[in-house]
Amino acid sequence: MSLKIAADNFPPLLVGETENFVVVREYDEGRDKVAVEEMEKRCEIGQRGKPSLVTDLMGDPICRIRHFPSHVMLVAECGEGGEMAGVIRACIKTVTRGSSGYVKLAYILGLRVSPSHRRLGIGIKLVQEIEKRCKQQGAEYSYMATDCTNESSINLFTRKCCYTKFRTLTMLVQPVHAHYKPLGSDIATIRLTPKLAETIYSRVFVDAEFFAKDIGTILSSKLNLGTFMAAPKNCLSQWDSKTGILPSNFAILSVWNTKEVFKLQVKGVSKLTHACCTGSRLLDAWMPWLRLPSFPDVFRQFGVYFLYGLHMEGKNAPRLMKALCAFAHNMARDDDGCGAVVTEVGQRDPVREAIPHWRKFSWAEDLWCIKKLADEKPDGGRESEPPDWMKCGTSSPVIFVDPRDS
Repeated sequence: MSLKIAADNFPPLLVGETENFVVVREYDEGRDKVAVEEMEKRCEIGQRGKPSLVTDLMGDPICRIRHFPSHVMLVAECGEGGEMAGVIRACIKTVTRGSSGYVKLAYILGLRVSPSHRRLGIGIKLVQEIEKRCKQQGAEYSYMATDCTNESSINLFTRKCCYTKFRTLTMLVQPVHAHYKPLGSDIATIRLTPKLAETIYSRVFVDAEFFAKDIGTILSSKLNLGTFMAAPKNCLSQWDSKTGILPSNFAILSVWNTKEVFKLQVKGVSKLTHACCTGSRLLDAWMPWLRLPSFPDVFRQFGVYFLYGLHMEGKNAPRLMKALCAFAHNMARDDDGCGAVVTEVGQRDPVREAIPHWRKFSWAEDLWCIKKLADEKPDGGRESEPPDWMKCGTSSPVIFVDPRDS
């Protein structure tokens, strides 16, 4: 069961003394659900006449943080009538910071300010208030993620809220076709138990950044569809799950079902584009042996499978990783309403080049910005304390992306 960050010590924050005064307080589902949903619809991405990607939270505004043990959601009301003006969410988790051990940090997401209440400082107030709550819960750092082209979000966090550009990741998207993808007759795909997967992940991601300390909870979640390992069939004799010995060549990944949390939909495309996409899908269904790169029906709501924990070793590892991604694609193909398989990896991660994707629908720069919340110690700290994460680099090219962040 998820536990919300205690709100007893956080009375509503009042900002302003005019008719535009703002109240920042914790989200109350019974009181705020409808107003939040209506406000977020007004903030949908995209411009009139241009394609846009719309997210449906399926009647649960808190769904994207609900699966974290510690989380909070705040709303901002404006004026005497209490009009819904903004919302922000955050979760607190413990992750690795490379080889320097673990650190407790907050992930801030889902910041929205109503178009009619922008440029009033509401976004800054929401960020400041949620930072304060996360800090009191022990978070040493906070971070956020956004598309590198989202200048307004980047400026808000870096210029006004003192965040620093920290890491850049790559988002890779593979549409789900009507045909199955071949796996390779000489490759074995094995489903791992959550306990065995936890043991392997704790070993291979020991020096990575952002690896979740509660990986066992993630792997045991009902949203986790399984962890799978691919290896050449002639190498299986090397593997002993009881002793922890792994094959000399293998790849591993886990599949997270985001379609149970939220759904996406593309709107605003031309009739010609719509017809071309529909035609490619019909041809693929009628003649699957041609393996046409058909376009799924993203013009109605669709779900996504998120791949995480991607790791590979050995000379044949890239081929094994491609086979695992094909296996995940075939799982999605059999799941009605799943339109894409998505993953996010560090730009220097070796698995990046082995992951099948469509370049047109992927983006190379998903920007993560970070801020130190913990106060500097007057004596400069003890020698045993790890150095400031923001000031020191890391030798690991691997960044573990928590599927609950997706």
